[in-house]
Amino acid sequence: MKVLTVKQPYASLIANKYKKYEFRSWKTKYRGELYIHAGKGIDKNRINTFSDYNIEYPSGYIIAKANLVDCILVDEKMDEELRKINPKVYSNNHVGYYAWKLENIEILKEPIKANGKLSIWNYE
Repeated sequence: MKVLTVKQPYASLIANKYKKYEFRSWKTKYRGELYIHAGKGIDKNRINTFSDYNIEYPSGYIIAKANLVDCILVDEKMDEELRKINPKVYSNNHVGYYAWKLENIEILKEPIKANGKLSIWNYE
């Protein structure tokens, strides 16, 4: 199964369906099922922004699965539209990045302990 490691709080925002786009500086041709791994890195400046969401932020676990359905180069118009969807989640400027569109997001009932890796990686 393919896996993408995502820094917290973003991995939990994906798992809890607040965030349906993950941003990368690189594009991918991969489409299909993908595990979301909550990496050990934490964006400490942003985690307090989401305190009212009442979600947990585990690290070092595969916490969700989703379908990666598209990879879109973000322009100014898309960046504005994302801010309208959720100004907290999409507050950063994403112009020039690739938005990986995730659908059918599901939290795993039993998180899987795993070390993260760069890029898309395989979990056996």
